[in-house]
Amino acid sequence: MANIKSAKKRIDINEKNRIRNAEFKSEMRTYIKHLDKLIQQNDAEGAKEALPNTIKKIDKAVQHGGVHKNSGNREKSRLTKEINKLGA
Repeated sequence: MANIKSAKKRIDINEKNRIRNAEFKSEMRTYIKHLDKLIQQNDAEGAKEALPNTIKKIDKAVQHGGVHKNSGNREKSRLTKEINKLGA
């Protein structure tokens, strides 16, 4: 355990950030799973409606540091491609 006051504070801050990042990541994964389920069911209309909300959640997770920028972009690209295949 840390003895220095600033180190103790840093431990508290790191824990708060870890919890916040886990919340953003979890919510993002939930939206992605929901969208993947719509894609598996070949529901093109429902998937197209759910895509903007999913992208918004991914961007929020990236913005707050829960997910790396490239991972978020890769996930958005993958989902968009799959939805475009449904429409074709």
